Amino acid sequence: MEDLNKTNRRPHKLMLTDRRTCTVSGVNDVLSFDVNEILLETEQGMLMIKGGELHVSRLSLDKGEVDVDGRIDSFTYSEGSGYGGKGESLLARLFK
Repeated sequence: MEDLNKTNRRPHKLMLTDRRTCTVSGVNDVLSFDVNEILLETEQGMLMIKGGELHVSRLSLDKGEVDVDGRIDSFTYSEGSGYGGKGESLLARLFK
């Protein structure tokens, strides 16, 4: 029997242009963001984007897409979600 969670997953893709703009698909949630760091929950695990003057220019959680502008220095993936459970609001996670 096929796992339904795997069939409902969005494809995860990361496209970087000139280290200044990136488009990420397969995004489930934006967990935190500031001018130096953005933390995303994706289909492939947690994704941390580090850099400077970072700005989320487009966010569409319905489509699972995020566009980021700024100086992008690194992308780091990690497994699991120790940043709060499903259905928990961003504010609840921030004030833990």
